[in-house]
Amino acid sequence: MGTRDLEIARAVKLRPVEQVAETLGLDPDDLEPYGTYKAKVRWKAIERSRVRPDGALVLVTAMTPTPAGEGKSTIAIGLADGLRKLGSRSIVALRQPALGPVFGAKGGATGGGRAQVAPMEEINLHFTGDIHAVGAAHNLLAAMVDNHLVQGDALALDSRKIFWKRVVDMNDRALRNVIVGLGGPAHGVPRESGFEITEASELMAILCLATDLRDFKARAERVVVGATAGGDLVSAGQLHAAGAMAALVREALKPNLVQTLEGTPALVHGGPFGNIAHGCSSLIATRLGLKLAEVVVTEAGFATDLGAEKFVDIKCRTGGLAPACAVVVATVRAVKVHGLENLAKHVQNVRRFGLAPVVALNRFATDPDAEVAAILEACRAMGARAEEVRAWELGGAGATGLAQAVLDAVRSADPAAFRYLYQDDWTLEKKIETIATEIYGADGVRLMPAAATKLEHWQAAGYGRLAVCMAKTQNSLSDDAKKPGRPRGFTVSVREAKLAAGAGFVIAYTGDILTMPGLPRVPGAESIDIDLDGNIVGLF
Repeated sequence: MGTRDLEIARAVKLRPVEQVAETLGLDPDDLEPYGTYKAKVRWKAIERSRVRPDGALVLVTAMTPTPAGEGKSTIAIGLADGLRKLGSRSIVALRQPALGPVFGAKGGATGGGRAQVAPMEEINLHFTGDIHAVGAAHNLLAAMVDNHLVQGDALALDSRKIFWKRVVDMNDRALRNVIVGLGGPAHGVPRESGFEITEASELMAILCLATDLRDFKARAERVVVGATAGGDLVSAGQLHAAGAMAALVREALKPNLVQTLEGTPALVHGGPFGNIAHGCSSLIATRLGLKLAEVVVTEAGFATDLGAEKFVDIKCRTGGLAPACAVVVATVRAVKVHGLENLAKHVQNVRRFGLAPVVALNRFATDPDAEVAAILEACRAMGARAEEVRAWELGGAGATGLAQAVLDAVRSADPAAFRYLYQDDWTLEKKIETIATEIYGADGVRLMPAAATKLEHWQAAGYGRLAVCMAKTQNSLSDDAKKPGRPRGFTVSVREAKLAAGAGFVIAYTGDILTMPGLPRVPGAESIDIDLDGNIVGLF
């Protein structure tokens, strides 16, 4: 986002959130307002909507991005606005931005130009407090683990085998590795630990995959916090922590309703990262959207190798969803960095899931006409419908061509063609290898000793039917960020693995991926300020 994005957003007169809800058939009593322009949807409205038929689900994914990003959120928002202009009742369902990147290098994540969700400052900064609630619940469990060690350790937890770190919603590399419990017996048991960013918390994944409060609590009980010296796993349920964690996220589980600058309803809920977590907004919001709209446009983090694969094999598998088509976002600058072969691979990946690909070429003002035309023609040669999109500049009017292409794809979609990449009963190792070879294009997988031992142990312990969540760089199809384009002849190295039994998947860590980002040399926080009238300035 740039300064102009903020200026555009502030120039728009938003509708009260009750009016936005009315277009969906929701009453004011169905909402819990947070000010004038945002609200949570009450459970009674969610329950009442379940008798309605489902609309169509459209995934927005992308080719491998450049560091600046290719504008998936902008395209998703513009597409929802464009669908409305064609007379189709649409909703956009997105993740909430994380504070760490907002104050770091990435900036805000509410779209851009005339394709934004609003109020952008509030969505980017604190919003309705959901991420804070997840962080509090996560850290409560961490405190209960350390308290258990001090109070006699009846479960025989091995302090060297505690997996549950603490979290904070900020980029802070100094917290990656810490020692807790210093200061003598009264202050805890000294041990090595660390922090992750809140969006990497298993509780964030659980919030996004749970069906309701009861399901959240059941999943929280299955969270594994550590192991005994003999290797027996210890859960949050054994610590009697799940009820308190559920109490802290009770309000956060309700989806948030806001709007685009053109008044299209937007459900912004959940915030897992796409490179270190499963990268999709909540099932609760998506299912609600499907009951309230003809078309739900949703986005998954980064490109098809991360976002789309996890969307299909984790979110859709968990929630029984079947998308009608997938939009692959491309830009001239990304094609210059990664080449048309990269785009072709992502189109191929979409087809691997049985989905029709529609390429959205996010047009920038500086893009030469000849280069735009060449990319569009290349996409058609791949057999993919491709449309130039100017949503940043024109809003929904700049995305009507894409909207029509999506509607055509939805109408011709064959629900029976949709398929997962792997089966539940495959081994964890086979699932990892399948993702690497079929989606990344790798020759194979190398399991490092630490990862291999854990995967074998979890397989034997009955966790083999879980899905796999790959933690990998977003900057390459491979696990090496320095390999652009469509790499070939490479092997994916899995150095570590983590059991997320409550979320329902195993995380496989590749390359040098980190779960706590750091700030850049010049963080965005240096430009963010508040003026004497209380207005946020410098948010980009």
